[in-house]
Amino acid sequence: MKKLTILMLSAAIGISGCAANSSNAQKGAGIGAVVGAVLGKATGDNAKSRYVWGAAVGALAGSAIGTYMDKQEEEFNRELADTGIEVKRQGDNLQLIMPGNITFASGSANIQPNFNPILDDVITVLNRYPKTILHISGHTDSVGKDSDNQQLSLNRANSVKNYLVQHNVDNRRITTQGFGESMPVASNMNETGRQQNRRVELTISPLRQ
Repeated sequence: MKKLTILMLSAAIGISGCAANSSNAQKGAGIGAVVGAVLGKATGDNAKSRYVWGAAVGALAGSAIGTYMDKQEEEFNRELADTGIEVKRQGDNLQLIMPGNITFASGSANIQPNFNPILDDVITVLNRYPKTILHISGHTDSVGKDSDNQQLSLNRANSVKNYLVQHNVDNRRITTQGFGESMPVASNMNETGRQQNRRVELTISPLRQ
């Protein structure tokens, strides 16, 4: 159980790692909430499978974490150059931002065909670095009802997850979440901004000891 808790905490760090300017209290509350949610789902066979997977691939510690993520970042930058995917580094976490103009049509959770080869490049790197936990978050623009956008964002995250799993990324590494229109990164008043808001973000965090 101790090892499972550490594994889930790593996932929580990946999910909440973007809050670089938040107070320590806010960070602690956010991480605690996510750990509780993830551990709440990691029961029974699911918990056992995550534990077995984590034990099989091994975990990282100390300076090995930074080196491992440095190499992975270099490969993502090389593989994804000129694809439209933005690679960001947040401490020991990596974030791949996939905007709507290359991922999904407006109102759709079906991956656009021209996005498939880009995802294939992502998968190539992910499978070279298995000692990481993946969190996929879906986002929409503000067109349509809030409730519809919430479901659409989750469907988009799950579409990307399903594609990864179908191409040999271990299902036990991946969690998904939909944020609807609640986290825009640009204005929804024009099409350029809406395309940026219709995005999927993949956060990649090291599996720590």
